[in-house]
Amino acid sequence: MRKALRWLLALTVLIGTLSTAGAATAAEPETPAAGTDIKEQLLSIPGMSLIEEKPYTGYRYFVLNYTQPVDHRHPSKGTFQQRITVLHKDVSRPTVFYTGGYNVSTTPSRREPTQIVDGNQVSLEYRFFTPSRPDPADWSKLDIWQAASDQHRVFKALKPIYAKNWIATGGSKGGMTATYYERFYPKDMDGVVAYVAPNDVVNDEDSAYDRFFASVGTKECRDRLNAVQREALVRRESLEKKYAAYAAAEGFTFTTVGSLDKAYEAVVLDYVWGFWQYNLLANCGDDELIPPDAKTATDDQIWNSVDTISGFSFYTDQGLEPYTPYYYQAATQLGAPTIHFPYIEKKYVRYGYQPPRNFVPRDIPTKFQPYAMRDVDTWIRHHARHMLYVYGQNDPWGGERFRVDKGAKDSYVFTAPGMNHGANVAGLVADQKAFATARILDWAGLSAATVAEAKPLARFDRKLDVRDVEREPTLRP
Repeated sequence: MRKALRWLLALTVLIGTLSTAGAATAAEPETPAAGTDIKEQLLSIPGMSLIEEKPYTGYRYFVLNYTQPVDHRHPSKGTFQQRITVLHKDVSRPTVFYTGGYNVSTTPSRREPTQIVDGNQVSLEYRFFTPSRPDPADWSKLDIWQAASDQHRVFKALKPIYAKNWIATGGSKGGMTATYYERFYPKDMDGVVAYVAPNDVVNDEDSAYDRFFASVGTKECRDRLNAVQREALVRRESLEKKYAAYAAAEGFTFTTVGSLDKAYEAVVLDYVWGFWQYNLLANCGDDELIPPDAKTATDDQIWNSVDTISGFSFYTDQGLEPYTPYYYQAATQLGAPTIHFPYIEKKYVRYGYQPPRNFVPRDIPTKFQPYAMRDVDTWIRHHARHMLYVYGQNDPWGGERFRVDKGAKDSYVFTAPGMNHGANVAGLVADQKAFATARILDWAGLSAATVAEAKPLARFDRKLDVRDVEREPTLRP
């Protein structure tokens, strides 16, 4: 492995890739005059406006709005404001283009590739996540090509200011987003680092997830989790009374999912998935988190365990509403996993894993497009260039992942041992960590000596560098 990585590291790769369908592009500003304040440079971009600037030592941090077409194929048919943040280091440094695939945080943060290259970071809110939602919302304009075109316009607008190399990155749905951007606009970025990105090529074939859950961790841990999940369904009647009281006290309703009963089962069936997504194997021995003997545990112990790991508030109308854009995309293009529960008798499972359509309000129409993910998967396998995928060994979302074939150039898929949905380059085995770090530095256009050193250029900052997985509702990448 060591020799292979050294050999790969020595490669000089020259690739040209044809772009796919074009899109409306932003008016490109002239290169700003030297010495112009970065705020003036940013606000000189047509359609760019300032929401606020926040101080952070060593950086300038801006929260901005950018005017985007609702439909990039027909830009005259309306616009909306899309939120962007810019963590400005220096125009002489590389730039990392981060997408989380959901709302953008307005608190300064630095993703792992940004720390590695000691660069600037541009972060983009995904279209249709509020407040970056057209009004009225034409949901048919929420698709992976339109979102990639949002990124393309932002890149074209900012490239004259940040003229050095750019690297796209994102975790989970953000890693998917970075992948789709590369597929539709392969000439924009100099590299892509995608973390824990699911790849559901055939939506109706999800046996990979069943195989994952049959072998992940240890048998002792699997049995312990499975027992709590089963017991929560065995005690459905008494625990649903607790759920009804909780919902009444909090003002929760269940119009979208259809009933409290459906919501309850959805939360319980997320339990095992949620544990592996956000926890490490060592957490399985925490008696407060997971009752050691489910059959003798109290109702409160079962409730608290499921609530801590899955979250009883999520499948309420109030919990689902912020994630309507995700479930719409899952129901139309992304697909969603379905798993089975062989250790739970059928009489206890009324609905099974419910399709994403069940979590989208009924007044929003959906139609699944099976070709969308097949197209992306085929392109990545055969045309990927300067792409790195990082997965966690114990993360369920890695059950169906991106792969690269012989047609791909300077592209890799690595797995961090023992890690969950927070897997990163720092968690790889030593050889892979050094190799991946070197490739990122090389793609960023840094010197050969820097690449050979293969170490992050910026010191770790406890506030900026979020290493743990971002906690989100379960069964959502």
